[in-house]
Amino acid sequence: MSTSDATLAPAAPRSRPLVDSQLLVWLAWTSGLVPLALLVWDALHDDLGANAVNHAIHTTGLVGLVMLLLTLLVTPVRKLSGWQTIIAVRRPLGLLSFVYLMTHLTIFFVWDREASVASTVTEILTRTYLQLGFIALALMSLLALTSTDGWARRLGKRWKWLHRLIYPIAILGVTHFLLLVKSDLRLPRALAIVLGVLLLYRVVAHYVELSRAAHKRLPVAASPTRKRFWSGELEVMRIFQETHDVKTFRLRAPGGGPLPFLSEAGQYLNLTLMIDGKRVSRSYTIASAPSDIYCELTVKRTPTGYASHHLHERVREGDRLKIGAPAGRFVFDATTSERVLLIAGGVGITPLMAIVRDLTNRCWPGRIDFLVAMRTPADLVFEAELGELTRRFPNLHLHVTLSDPTDTWSGRRGRIDRALLAEVLALAEGAPIFLCGPEPMMDTVRAELVGLGVPAGRIATEAFVSPPAGSDAPVELPQGEAVQAQATFTRRGQTITVAPGSTLLEAAEQSGIALPFECRSGICGQCKIMLCKGNVSMAVQDALSKSDREHGIILACQAHPTSDIQLDA
Repeated sequence: MSTSDATLAPAAPRSRPLVDSQLLVWLAWTSGLVPLALLVWDALHDDLGANAVNHAIHTTGLVGLVMLLLTLLVTPVRKLSGWQTIIAVRRPLGLLSFVYLMTHLTIFFVWDREASVASTVTEILTRTYLQLGFIALALMSLLALTSTDGWARRLGKRWKWLHRLIYPIAILGVTHFLLLVKSDLRLPRALAIVLGVLLLYRVVAHYVELSRAAHKRLPVAASPTRKRFWSGELEVMRIFQETHDVKTFRLRAPGGGPLPFLSEAGQYLNLTLMIDGKRVSRSYTIASAPSDIYCELTVKRTPTGYASHHLHERVREGDRLKIGAPAGRFVFDATTSERVLLIAGGVGITPLMAIVRDLTNRCWPGRIDFLVAMRTPADLVFEAELGELTRRFPNLHLHVTLSDPTDTWSGRRGRIDRALLAEVLALAEGAPIFLCGPEPMMDTVRAELVGLGVPAGRIATEAFVSPPAGSDAPVELPQGEAVQAQATFTRRGQTITVAPGSTLLEAAEQSGIALPFECRSGICGQCKIMLCKGNVSMAVQDALSKSDREHGIILACQAHPTSDIQLDA
């Protein structure tokens, strides 16, 4: 998103979670261990029934299977509800499943087979359902051992492929239960139906993704000429004065042609500027539609805005800017709803404008309600264009309110309040809501929406992380940053060269080393890697905890070696 470097802090945007992820992890572990605690309590009080061993084996196996199915349920819930934070419970649920199923095997070995290895092996080899269960648990042990962040970093893309073993594990586990039960099959059949629905969802989701890609006329995988993420230089093609303090910068590939990257409406790019010989990084939403052969950044200038002042005062048509794009998940899936409500405050209009441009470019038939709040008529960005779009597309409904209007303003007056929201919600009943603007405005509007009965899962927000006081000056990296350095990946036995100005992630990609990443803005933490020797500088470290820093963890997307380095990867 284009940002005001003062009122909207110019850091990378991130979606605000509904519930803190650490709280969800804590709840998953504490509630997940309750059945085990009750089982131990009953065992200590000799209250497990006539056949205590069979009861304990059955209980731990059943709870383990339920935890396994809950693990598979997390992704559908996240994608269907838009509740991104729930992903935090997937790992605890998987590990809880492993704990219960390992306890299941331990009880069988120690008490049912009286700790006899020969008897246990013989029993497993003679019974098909035991063979299936043992294979499932062996595979699950592999997933449990590689479930840590460290293993995710070491394995890279292979980690995701490895952990897809959870699907055959679930099939083996449910089949084990079906073959075990001799009479009342209602419970194992119910679990088999749940598993079937979850697997069917995965198949359907896969083909829906293919269909969406075809609908957008985009390749499913990155092509040699247009990538899912790209870094390099774009040329300033044209500069438009939108309002007295807002400019739009239209960027194109040097020499013309299509943009070298693919994006979705609402995503942002990372812009690297050299201001007075110092490196400055900012993130701005791509305000243009993904189908355009150019991309536009709409930037508001403020008196104290260091980067925005540079863009407004020094950048000229024909200049080249270093960017990395795209990133962000503030996107609307037009295939999942017949209407959408967009709410913008101030310069927060830019990602929502990108969505409007994308939907109208594709002649999307659904209803679009666009609620815009500005201060004065002079602050109305895209006023003429929105007027033309509402004339040409009857399904686009524009609602504008001004908090400090002039006497000649004949439209709505005041800030967005509950009454206005109730009025617009009645027109956009059931629509997903996309909200962006200054953080106080978003907090107020979101609270009002929830107060009006809107489920929190229907509200997607794009927030900005405010930098510490005084941090709007350029980031001064340690002396010697702009030097060529050697980076050695010790476990790979490979050494690469990191050129001055390149990040470790960029250099690794150029050398064919696949490192995990998501945002490339130092926020998501997917590119964490352990630094064993040497030094790096990082402009952004949001994703690093105090513990990470103490243990030498760095972010590959932000790390600029200031000496030769060695990495545990």
